[in-house]
Amino acid sequence: MGNREALLAGAKRCILEKGYAHTTARDIVAASGTNLASIGYHFGSKNALLDAAVLDAFDDWGEDIEVALGEHRGGPAVDMLAGFLDALIEKVRTNRPVAAASVQWVAQVEFSELVRLQLAQAYGGARREFAAMMMQVEEDEVDDETARTVGSLGLALVNGLVLQWLVDPDGAPSGQDVAAALRAVAAPAAAPRS
Repeated sequence: MGNREALLAGAKRCILEKGYAHTTARDIVAASGTNLASIGYHFGSKNALLDAAVLDAFDDWGEDIEVALGEHRGGPAVDMLAGFLDALIEKVRTNRPVAAASVQWVAQVEFSELVRLQLAQAYGGARREFAAMMMQVEEDEVDDETARTVGSLGLALVNGLVLQWLVDPDGAPSGQDVAAALRAVAAPAAAPRS
């Protein structure tokens, strides 16, 4: 493993142990077995390294959730959504430090234009991916408006659930609860009006 990979792995470990906001450059160097200069050489700054580590952790989550989603494909969209959200909740339950670090990272948008741009780019892709999942089509079949609307609903559900599970895991809803709520809201809206 080269210094760049060691730094990334060390930063991920530090984020899990200390959180985004409390990880220092010296913590990362100790966890990675590298030196302070290597952070600047490979990433430019400690914050850029931490940003890369959080994005890498998001990619790991996405892969795990994609595997968990496999069993729900092909069924009704709301059941697929429930399966997706339950897989996400399981990731929050079993890897709470990554979820907490991601919230700390998102809070950096007020202080870092780079974080805001990285997150906006990640959200753009996530909207399209979520819309494709819900519409049960390939991503290239999702038009921009559907990605913006259906995909944004997905991000709102994901972000809202992660926060609820971090703040109040005993009171937070499951994916099945969210699906039941969507059915309850959708049924009256779909009924013919007299």
